[in-house]
Amino acid sequence: MMSSIEDLVVTKAEYRQELVEDHQHVPRPKILWGARHTLALLGFLGFAVVYAMRVNLSVAIVAMVKPQPHDNTSDHDGDGGDFDWNGDTQGLVLGSFFYGYAVTNLMGGRAAEYVGPKLVYGMGVLLTSLFTILSPICAEFSAPLFITLRIFEGFTEGVTFPAMSFMLASWVPPNERAKLSSLVYAGAQFGTVVTLTASGWMCDSDFLGGWPSVFYVFGGLGVIWSIAWFCLAYNHPQLHPRISEEEKHYILHYCGNKRTKPVVLPWKAILTSMPVWAAVMGHLGSNWGFYTLLTELPTYLSNIQHFDMKSNGIRSGLPYLCNWLFSIIYSNLMDWLLVTKRLSILAVRKISNIIAMVVLCLAVGMNGAIFSGYMCSHQDLSPNLAGTLMGITNTVATLPGFISPSVTGALTDGNQTLSAWRTVFIIASVIYFICNTFYLVFISADVQPWNDPTPTTKEGEGEGEMVKKENVIKES
Repeated sequence: MMSSIEDLVVTKAEYRQELVEDHQHVPRPKILWGARHTLALLGFLGFAVVYAMRVNLSVAIVAMVKPQPHDNTSDHDGDGGDFDWNGDTQGLVLGSFFYGYAVTNLMGGRAAEYVGPKLVYGMGVLLTSLFTILSPICAEFSAPLFITLRIFEGFTEGVTFPAMSFMLASWVPPNERAKLSSLVYAGAQFGTVVTLTASGWMCDSDFLGGWPSVFYVFGGLGVIWSIAWFCLAYNHPQLHPRISEEEKHYILHYCGNKRTKPVVLPWKAILTSMPVWAAVMGHLGSNWGFYTLLTELPTYLSNIQHFDMKSNGIRSGLPYLCNWLFSIIYSNLMDWLLVTKRLSILAVRKISNIIAMVVLCLAVGMNGAIFSGYMCSHQDLSPNLAGTLMGITNTVATLPGFISPSVTGALTDGNQTLSAWRTVFIIASVIYFICNTFYLVFISADVQPWNDPTPTTKEGEGEGEMVKKENVIKES
């Protein structure tokens, strides 16, 4: 595997050497659909499936659990679900996924840089799919076993975002990053919309067997997607057997060629970099509000607004439909502003995050702007280490995944009132504001000096070689 993917490392000196040798701007290929678009579509569908398996429980748990005695749920149809889980247990069930998810983000980024993002991303989705199919059996057996399974689901899914971030750094030129990267990541919103809407209907369907069908259907779709991914995706344009020479030259011109040799991560430089911490804070703040609504909105609509299962699923999905549509429109607008040089990359990143935090209610829809904001910052700061950076920020940003449901459960357990839920939403909006402000102050769109890590040959040898190459370029 190592020899087939050439380890996917590029130095700034080599990249600049390419630009010296080819001064002319390389136009986009004339073909309307290329290999990079196929990759983007596969990534889009992959994240749709990934989020389907992540959020299906948010709706299914409403049908799985018996109403709590203080829920004021007299409007609910039927006698409730199969399991007698209190608010704390439900919070643990909903948050357990993120305990495993937090562990593997950093490992996923490094694994993608060593063995290739295709294998890491594909296996992450496939294993998560298999665990999802086992969910009803484990839930019927016991809550602890179901919680353990959800932790393993998070463990396998945690590698997906870092792996894809590294893959996009090799496939998507900077001037197309806002559009194609946003398309890939928008799959998460698309999957959320479809799942929240369809899950309510499936849970209410006697023909499909009720809530277990939610896990069987989306887990099965994940297995089918995995087959397509392993057949059609490639780690790098140079390895793709069907890519046109025009498209390959275009991508390599802007993304750089690759070279072998594993690298030593410049941990001190990364962890003391304020732009990196800005990306961490932007990611953390966005995820707190996003995960609060993602995991708790169906419960809120059921217990406070008293919607039935079908209406609950549809209404839970509507904000994420707005999010998905807005992300597509917004990313194309940002791509046009970059290409026409009306805005700089840094301006796009900052403006995108401002829009994403305006008002908490609107942010559910307009939060789609994040895919042109902090979600692209990893590739801006360090194309070579984009997977590792995504692993770092996503690890920290996973904390809200299990903290937020626990906080919500503590605030609303036996107290399903509008005032309790108002407190939940106020906490989310305050965290949004603080983290986004930090991002705006400290983020950068420049490639950082530590993007060119030292090869693991002799200490200092690689760094000297890079300096030597840059001197040659200056002299030319």
